[in-house]
Amino acid sequence: MDVKSNKIRRRYDRIAPLFDRMDRMVDEDQREQLIRAAQGEVLEVGVGTGANLPYYSEGTHVVGIDFSPRMLSYASKRVHESQATIQLLQMDVQHLDFADNTFDTVVSTCVFCSVPNPIVGLQEIRRVLKPDGHLLMLEHMLSDHLPLAAMLHVMNPVVVRMTGANVNRRTMDNLSAAGFSIKDVKLVAFSDIFRRIDAVPRFE
Repeated sequence: MDVKSNKIRRRYDRIAPLFDRMDRMVDEDQREQLIRAAQGEVLEVGVGTGANLPYYSEGTHVVGIDFSPRMLSYASKRVHESQATIQLLQMDVQHLDFADNTFDTVVSTCVFCSVPNPIVGLQEIRRVLKPDGHLLMLEHMLSDHLPLAAMLHVMNPVVVRMTGANVNRRTMDNLSAAGFSIKDVKLVAFSDIFRRIDAVPRFE
């Protein structure tokens, strides 16, 4: 793990006991709608404390990864709340230890604000997704509205120091750069900052 990734991992180890309270900006209805759409063999990247686990459907097999061992220790306490079969692994989304074309669905909720190289992480997801697979995301990102975007740029250094999360990531552009097409996107909160995305591998 590189120096920057290791620094972020240590930060998330420290905030793990408080993470659920910090994560309340994610609307539970939106979270449930996202997770209920996951089918087949599922990879959840940045599983964190396992807030999504109770929403997975019976019969689903979910591999949840996180690079923070302390986050995973909290997630393990939620495994019994899920009807799905859950496996938790310590792993970095930038270096996925899975074969190509392994998963039907990849899930990400508020993860790519803190991945050091988001395009590399998204390229890894594309690699392990099956050709007809789906990447389901609930993410905050830079607004397309200039005044709001300017405010987020100003806020970003402070937010990064406090939480490790960037509030000015160009996630839609990053998805395209990583080889995804957008099948569907819904604006869910704070104007266009929070979006629920269904992305699929692009073949050119």
